[in-house]
Amino acid sequence: MVTNTSGKKKTAIARATIRDGSGKVRIDSQPVELVDPEMAQLKILEPFRITDDDLRENVDIDVSVEGGGVMGQADAARTAIARGLVQHTNDAELRDAYMEFDRSLLVNDVRQSEAKKWGGPGARARYQKSYR
Repeated sequence: MVTNTSGKKKTAIARATIRDGSGKVRIDSQPVELVDPEMAQLKILEPFRITDDDLRENVDIDVSVEGGGVMGQADAARTAIARGLVQHTNDAELRDAYMEFDRSLLVNDVRQSEAKKWGGPGARARYQKSYR
C-alpha cells in the first residue's frame, strides 16, 4: 500500500510517499542521517519517537521538500511524515498521541511572514526622522 501526504511550514512544502518496506527514510533522495544541521534531523525524526519502533522498520518513506529555509523544510517534512504514518496505519490511537504531543505534527502551521510595506525597512518598522 502506498500513501501520499504533504506538509507545509511558511513557504516550505514537503511531499511524503510512504510504502511498506525495510525502514528507510530519505529526504530528497538522501538518507535522513545526512541531513544537516542535526536539529533539523531530530525534528524530522520526531514522529518516530512517539510510535513503536517496529513501525519505522516496516515502512519506507521518501520525502521531497522545496522552498523555505532549513528548519521550515524540517517542520514541513515532519508534518508530512506524521500525517502519512497515521494514514498508512489507519490508527486512531497514533493520531491522538500525535495531537496530544504537538498539534503541528498533523496540522499545517498557516502563519506567514508579513509583507514589507513602503516607508520603512520592514513590515511594521518605519524609518526614523530627525528635525534638527
